[in-house]
Amino acid sequence: MTKEPMTYSIIGAAMEVHRQLGCGFSEKVYQEALEEEFVARGIPYEREKRMQVVYKGKVLSMEFVPDFVCYGRIIVELKAVQELVGLHEAQAINYARVGNMEVALLLNFGAESLEYERLFNPNYKNRFVEFV
Repeated sequence: MTKEPMTYSIIGAAMEVHRQLGCGFSEKVYQEALEEEFVARGIPYEREKRMQVVYKGKVLSMEFVPDFVCYGRIIVELKAVQELVGLHEAQAINYARVGNMEVALLLNFGAESLEYERLFNPNYKNRFVEFV
């Protein structure tokens, strides 16, 4: 399966969650509902996988925790805000860069309709992180 069908399947699951719940809930509610939808659709995922940043060969003490890693290579970052801003995009793409993931999906459940962005990691082949 190539990355486009993978991202489409994740977006489809998110659309179903938004269709059922609408906007107005906290991010954690959407995260739990999306996990149920991933299970129902057979989408492989890891929820809140802890990742460590390696800086100049040294593992930093700060970890980062994306909402989901799907298919072992797609960061899925959830928001429940009225409007996505550049900071949200920067966070998602940085997660992909540091996690050496091919793509990040930014999903916003806070708007009247589901908003999503596919953000591609320009440094995909580099290795920045070790998984714990």
